[in-house]
Amino acid sequence: MIARIGRLRTILFMVVALSCGAALAQAPSWEQLMGAGVRAYRQGDFDSALGAFGLARDMAEGLPEGDPRLRESLFSIGRVQAQRGRAEEAEAALRRAIALEEKALGPDHPEVATSINLLAETLGLRRDYAKAEPLFLRALAIREKALGPEHPDVAAVLTNLGTLYRFQGRFTTAEPYYRRALATLEKALGPEHPDVAGAITNLGTWHREQNDEAAAEVLYRRALAIREKAFGPEHPNVATAINNVANLLRARRAYAEAEALYLRLLAIREKAVGPDHPDVAAALNGLALLHRQQDRNAIAEPLYRRSLAITEKAMGPEHPDVAGVLENYAVLLRQAGRDTEAERLQARALIIRAMQ
Repeated sequence: MIARIGRLRTILFMVVALSCGAALAQAPSWEQLMGAGVRAYRQGDFDSALGAFGLARDMAEGLPEGDPRLRESLFSIGRVQAQRGRAEEAEAALRRAIALEEKALGPDHPEVATSINLLAETLGLRRDYAKAEPLFLRALAIREKALGPEHPDVAAVLTNLGTLYRFQGRFTTAEPYYRRALATLEKALGPEHPDVAGAITNLGTWHREQNDEAAAEVLYRRALAIREKAFGPEHPNVATAINNVANLLRARRAYAEAEALYLRLLAIREKAVGPDHPDVAAALNGLALLHRQQDRNAIAEPLYRRSLAITEKAMGPEHPDVAGVLENYAVLLRQAGRDTEAERLQARALIIRAMQ
């Protein structure tokens, strides 16, 4: 996925370069459409991103066979559809793109492994683990053969396999994949590289989900320290690490420190992506949950309302993230004795869950 994001950044640079010249009167080029899609995607405007990528795909359909622009358009569509929770549409776009890529590059090319890994991630999000596992294993085999067993790109697939098994509650199976990924990255990149922080976080989550919160906190704080040193304390790349520590502290009822971290997280994300981005909604949801757990419902409710409005607008009213906010908000309403309102929100959340 890292390689593909890099290509999208190259496309965006091409668009900027084009815009510096004379104004164009003709229809937008494929590069301009892709650039518009990338910008919209980064801003959390997935509907606009999908529209731009769809137009780019339509334009690429008429290009000579083997032109990479069609499969790049399809990969972008697949990624957006996955973000929107449209798993079937995402899978269809990605499978078509992979078929084109295998034909152009051969089935054992490292780029094919990247694409297979992306498809497996998408299948994992829809809990289709039986389909995802062989794809991850195939991607791992391709990368180990092409790059060697200690390459960072191999660690990425090891991490995905560990997460796949963790999601299934197969913690004993997951652990060696996580530990091998961490060891690979520490050897290749050094112990204070941001990618190492990601591997440490995965181990922290592995511990937390087995109720070893003390071990998880040590690992989460180490990951946060690495990211703060690498990027600075207010950089967007620190946000997820802050969120992990805040969530753990909230669960351990260390409310004062957790609140300070949630507010810091919210400020970072609002500055980085704007007030209407899904990442901001997630921060608001965490902060609301913190207040709800302390029976501060008057503070929590407007946070839930804002989180819900942002998520519905950005992700669509039937996205699983909407269901999550509805469920949390319903708990608050029950605590406040507003059972009728709570039942309405819970029923809507159940419908969304059933559609996935």
